Amino acid sequence: MNENLKITIYEHGEPSVLKPIYEPLPEIAADEVLVKIHAAGVGYSDVMAQRGGYPLAPKPPLTPGYDFAGTIERLGESASGLNLGDRVVGLSPELGCYSRYLCIPKKYLVPFPEHLDPAHVCSLVLNYLTAYSILYEKANIKAGQTILVHSAAGGVGSALIQLARLSDIKVYGTASIEKHEFVESIGAIPIDYKSMDFKKVMSDLYPEGIDAAFDPIGGANLRKTYSLVKKGGTVVSYGFAGKSFGGYIPMILGVTNVGMLNIIPDGKRVRICALPAEVKRNNKWYRLTLSYLIRLLDEGKIEPRVSARFSLKEAYKAHEAMENGSLMGKAILECD
Repeated sequence: MNENLKITIYEHGEPSVLKPIYEPLPEIAADEVLVKIHAAGVGYSDVMAQRGGYPLAPKPPLTPGYDFAGTIERLGESASGLNLGDRVVGLSPELGCYSRYLCIPKKYLVPFPEHLDPAHVCSLVLNYLTAYSILYEKANIKAGQTILVHSAAGGVGSALIQLARLSDIKVYGTASIEKHEFVESIGAIPIDYKSMDFKKVMSDLYPEGIDAAFDPIGGANLRKTYSLVKKGGTVVSYGFAGKSFGGYIPMILGVTNVGMLNIIPDGKRVRICALPAEVKRNNKWYRLTLSYLIRLLDEGKIEPRVSARFSLKEAYKAHEAMENGSLMGKAILECD
């Protein structure tokens, strides 16, 4: 164990820019832990980073990946409370999880039972933590309310639906027609955004508005979504990907758009969620909520959909699948 395999992006472009490289294992700091990664999550932020459209990513060379599950291989001198061989899951706020080994501060690690599939546990981190934050922290949704979820078959969208249904919330979700069966199976009423105007559908059903909506797209989609929410309701924006691969301009326009909507005196509000910042800002919330989600998984109350698994060296194939929109739920890299 003196060599690491990781995926590195040296220049932005097509999925083929994801290159596997070998390098020596890094030295761990006193408060860090060396984790052997079994499963790393693939998110749309990783695709945006590959394309050069993710402002929060470091400049190349960079290694994508926010979420992982693995086993502790080494402990720093002050990393107490953990043991070699423990199964742990976590979020790396600086990316870097497309790798066989990862050095990460102990505060970002949460233990999980060995009998759980690392791919399912990994799926909780970026997707379900984001869903939990925007559902309960940002929108303060209550039982019996009605919400609209965009990209309902995606990782965060499917997590939103499952968590909302646990609280007896009525959910409508936009998705392409070939994904409707999946959206229905997890508890939402699907709307085909390609052949139907979701604004007209929801306005006809709820002329006085719905309680909340969740939008990862931004721009005109966010403004249409805002019009559907009743007075006192909330729209949560958790991405500004638009119809391409993000970028500084869509992000700036997105933040400006949110600000302009929030000054309209109609009793509505738009909130923004960026999970890595939330994790760094409130570590206690992160650890407690992730532990709670692991318990829900262990009890069979939520079931992350792992739509595809790829080897670490096949990361480019995972990104190709993300770009062509063929996946439902979470894509996972099996790193060992």
